Amino acid sequence: MENEKKKTVFSGIQPSGNLTIGNYLGALRNFSQFTDEYDCLYCVVDQHAITVRQDPAELRRRTYEVLALYIACGLDPEKSILYVQSHVPAHAQLGWVLDCFTMFGELSRMTQFKDKSQKNADNINAGLFTYPVLMAADILLYQADLVPVGEDQKQHIEITRDIANRFNQVYGPTFTVPEPFIKSGSGAKVQSLAEPEKKMSKSDPNENAVVRVLDDKDTMIRKFRRAVTDSGSEVRRADDKPGIGNLMTIYSCFTGKTDEQIEAEFAGKGYGDFKTAVGEACAAELGPIQEKYKKLLADKAYLESVMKNNSARAAYLARKTLSKVYRKIGFTSV
Repeated sequence: MENEKKKTVFSGIQPSGNLTIGNYLGALRNFSQFTDEYDCLYCVVDQHAITVRQDPAELRRRTYEVLALYIACGLDPEKSILYVQSHVPAHAQLGWVLDCFTMFGELSRMTQFKDKSQKNADNINAGLFTYPVLMAADILLYQADLVPVGEDQKQHIEITRDIANRFNQVYGPTFTVPEPFIKSGSGAKVQSLAEPEKKMSKSDPNENAVVRVLDDKDTMIRKFRRAVTDSGSEVRRADDKPGIGNLMTIYSCFTGKTDEQIEAEFAGKGYGDFKTAVGEACAAELGPIQEKYKKLLADKAYLESVMKNNSARAAYLARKTLSKVYRKIGFTSV
């Protein structure tokens, strides 16, 4: 059993906008848990980012930042493959092949296309429509068994599975059909501080609605203190208290305390005390990560060496799958 091949985990984060504590709690913090049990690839998906117009200098800067955050959050580039999507041409190459195995109707039903089209009405481009196919290529290229996603990304895994099964039915076993890994329980979904019925989004124009991983301690506490709460003053989870429920979820994630323990801790205290405590707990965990991140970002040569070495490792794996696909569909080789 010791020689049994490890399963593969793939995940990617866009370098578009500063990451939120929702990204951290739902994804970044959990990535390192897969390292020992799985072969892991974590990608900075810069090609996905350009479906929306990007400032070139900002896109480059944020690419370095996401890579630095991966490492600061505990990922070891020697144990996992941490790389940039555009550095491995096979992503786009397989994406085109899979475009030809994806139905127009499937893509038109993707809820994120509808949402992004409304937000970017002046730039509803073909990439915005077909990016779920590129996402499928990202995953299938490495024969990923498991893809950590939030509930809102589950539809993308479903279409990836459909594409993989369709190709496999035509050409025989080619792709591993991936399964989604959806974190359950507390922290699975962090909501907006301004509109707790909506998911916290890194693209939210209201800065007070979003706590970012790189916010300093004072900023975090200020944002939590301004968070929308509910009538009354009792800290408890209830259907009619979505604001406090969201803050309890966040506090639970950072402290490990149950709802019962949180309610007991703040019995007789007001919302103000609770909000401050949430901010303090958040800052206490993210502070050391921020310090490590700053040191990494200052060492551009190191980050570029990680990019170069890891893209070569990723490209080696990607070429094996792409070569198999090209051969099966009838492309010639020289």
